[in-house]
Amino acid sequence: MNYDDELRRHQEVLLQAIGLRPDDQVLDIGCGTGETTRQAARTARSALGVDISAAAIGRATTDGLGNVTFECADVQQHPFPPASFDLAISRFGTMFFADPVAAFTNVRRALRPSGRLVMMVWQAADRNEWAVEIRRAIGETGGPNAFSLADPPTVTRILQAAGFTDVTFTEVAEPVYYGPDVPAALDWVHGWVPPSADDQLSQTFRVHLRDDGVWLDSRAWIVKSRPGGRLPDL
Repeated sequence: MNYDDELRRHQEVLLQAIGLRPDDQVLDIGCGTGETTRQAARTARSALGVDISAAAIGRATTDGLGNVTFECADVQQHPFPPASFDLAISRFGTMFFADPVAAFTNVRRALRPSGRLVMMVWQAADRNEWAVEIRRAIGETGGPNAFSLADPPTVTRILQAAGFTDVTFTEVAEPVYYGPDVPAALDWVHGWVPPSADDQLSQTFRVHLRDDGVWLDSRAWIVKSRPGGRLPDL
């Protein structure tokens, strides 16, 4: 099991929504180990995957593709060449910016005037069964907020402040995959959930076990936008 396995349904939806073009030069924000970057590169002219995690970038591979590269970088500050990308994409990689306006402003500057932004973000935690069940098992947790871009009016204000326009939201209702059986699901969540929650989570996973594995409900947004007519001031 890995993160790409968990999000297999979401990956399919996102790729359809992106609408890749053969001439696109793609920036993949928060690319992790690069699954979305590689998928984009198979259609686009080129794809650059960036992530702030050196460990994730260290595990990213090109799969023999000559038009895909990876870089460990902070999207809020990285000096991307101005107006050098046709498309910025992200699969759950934009929710953790300390200063989202600064980050999206930097992305806006990296896009050509005719460019576009397509990202997938989680809806509110209480609309995501996986989040509800884990919180029920272990209580509230600190750390980065995976749901910081759940509210459409807030996201619209952020993107508009960063120089984007025509912001749209499309709901995604696809389950997340936690493994072929209950023990596999427990092994997977041990990456971020303590073993003390195993009894409660085992019960939850048994309820959600199907013939093809353990699936928990989720809700996300596909957010699309494009650069506005004026570049924001630095």
